[in-house]
Amino acid sequence: MFKKILIANRGEIACRVIRAAKELGIKTVAIHSEADKESMHVTMADESVCVGPASASESYLNIPSIISAAEITGADAIHPGYGFLAENTYFAEVCESCGITFIGPKRSSIEKMGDKIAARQLMIKSKVPVVPGSDGPISADDPNIYKLAEKIGYPIIIKATAGGGGKGMRVVVSQEALKNSIIMAQTEAKANFGNPDVYMEKYIEEPHHIEFQILGDSKGKVVYLPERDCSIQRRHQKLVEESPSPFISESLRKKMGKAAQSAAEAVGYITVGTVEFLVDKNMDFYFMEMNTRIQVEHPVTEIVTGIDLVKEQIRLAAGERLSFDSSAIKIKNHAIECRINAEDPDKDFIPSPGKIGKLYLPGGPGIRVDTHVYSGYTIPPFYDSLIAKIIAYAPTREETISKMSRALKEVIIEGIKNTASLHAKIMNNEYFHEGNICTDFLPKYVFNNRNSEE
Repeated sequence: MFKKILIANRGEIACRVIRAAKELGIKTVAIHSEADKESMHVTMADESVCVGPASASESYLNIPSIISAAEITGADAIHPGYGFLAENTYFAEVCESCGITFIGPKRSSIEKMGDKIAARQLMIKSKVPVVPGSDGPISADDPNIYKLAEKIGYPIIIKATAGGGGKGMRVVVSQEALKNSIIMAQTEAKANFGNPDVYMEKYIEEPHHIEFQILGDSKGKVVYLPERDCSIQRRHQKLVEESPSPFISESLRKKMGKAAQSAAEAVGYITVGTVEFLVDKNMDFYFMEMNTRIQVEHPVTEIVTGIDLVKEQIRLAAGERLSFDSSAIKIKNHAIECRINAEDPDKDFIPSPGKIGKLYLPGGPGIRVDTHVYSGYTIPPFYDSLIAKIIAYAPTREETISKMSRALKEVIIEGIKNTASLHAKIMNNEYFHEGNICTDFLPKYVFNNRNSEE
């Protein structure tokens, strides 16, 4: 087992990893930017190192500084969290070359699944269903794109090959908008990922976004855990996640889980990852992507299975074997997670950085809160807006919704705008209670005043 882990991240995920490491008896090192010197993860770690100015490119993405911090402190492993360098093949390679264990999958796995086109081709080869689409990158100047789009059938969606988090994506409903949509997606992809390549897929209307947690060990064993439903989103970014999905039957769960397992086996996956699918109204499912890291929403799976995913991730990276099979996993609870972001939902989710005044986050039976903020903490404007995750759990979905509604009413966060009130509306929405959720839930059932809140 590792003696000391450096956490190459910030915020609530850094705090989460530090807790897991400490419970395993492992020393921890926090890195931070100049803007994050008072962040909770810095206080929690055994040691801390400033790796650069506020800009992420000069700090949390500064590979030489992070490696230097690991070497100076004697860390024998690096946990990348999610975002930043978590799926960066070069960073994984540098860690390996410096004799530092990267707590994540092999570089080859990140590489294969990080390129969305290569991942599609691999899934087709592995007989995992994929959404109909182009065989490779497309160009706005290629006259054949119009024939391809007609063959696939509108609406279609343009996606960045190196994308994620809703960046570099455009939905196209007609031939007239195709060329400009490709150009805009390429521009956004270049700005966010340094790679302008995009591809084309059939746009599945009103889909459910369903994902499966997978774990793999160094001996080739892969298991899958019960699904998470991540259908409630804004701008292709998740807001609410729950497990199990109110939409998925037991037979479909097993079928999709096996497909997720096949996807992971196809790349020789090690440690913890997630295979994501789109499921249409006919219960047909299609591979969307694989995230080769821990997910923001991992707590809901921890609660329904009783498995500490971060500890498992560390153990697997250290070479330990998986001690359980998918068939042995039982769903113990229903769980729902609400992401509380420092954003104004009434103004198109514009970020709301600033100093937090009075702060109270909920507790009580059936409530878990993962956060890094405290009263007096200043949320910097340079990073992701996530400030807390509230997770409710109970034996049934209705009880879980009731607990979450109660918890959200307890939230007090003064000094900044946040999304707690929006989540309260969602929990009180009749369509949500019915399990009638899809990726356009917010515009369809909340922002058009058809919800039953107030």
